[in-house]
Amino acid sequence: MAKLLYHITMSLDGFVAAPGDDMTWLSGLHAEPNPVVERVIGGIGAVLMGHHTYAPATTAEGEVYGGRWRGPIFVVTRDAAPSPGFTLVGDLGEAVAAASAAAGDGYVAVLGATTARRCLEAGLLDEVLVHVAPVLLGDGVRLFDHPGGTRVRLDPVELSHAGAITNAWYRVA
Repeated sequence: MAKLLYHITMSLDGFVAAPGDDMTWLSGLHAEPNPVVERVIGGIGAVLMGHHTYAPATTAEGEVYGGRWRGPIFVVTRDAAPSPGFTLVGDLGEAVAAASAAAGDGYVAVLGATTARRCLEAGLLDEVLVHVAPVLLGDGVRLFDHPGGTRVRLDPVELSHAGAITNAWYRVA
């Protein structure tokens, strides 16, 4: 049975994107080998993303995992134009079900802060893997932003380092 894994790189001050959803700050950060990333990429059976992540992913420069992973990609959106290689689904629950079926026993990698938050709120998110980068962005899109939200306990699975990157893997309790 597939597990939903929020897999993301975050700045040390808690941002996954700079203001305006700018992801250029990631350039060069994953240049060194990271065994955790390689293991996860090898275990992904499908990808689930929201419409904010979808638009950049449809360009050659924005391929999922830099083009190192190929497989079914499901986009939770109601108002995007279709693109080859992406399945657009209007409902979160339907998108998760389709991605889980496609992933089989692998991971459904959840990409995008809003989609991950919605999966967490719906009780669908199983694990969180954050690669903490030695960068302070100061502003932008937070890892999880839900003012007034409910506290969620995470159980540690693995903590490791690859160069300057810290890998923090947790199971949603």
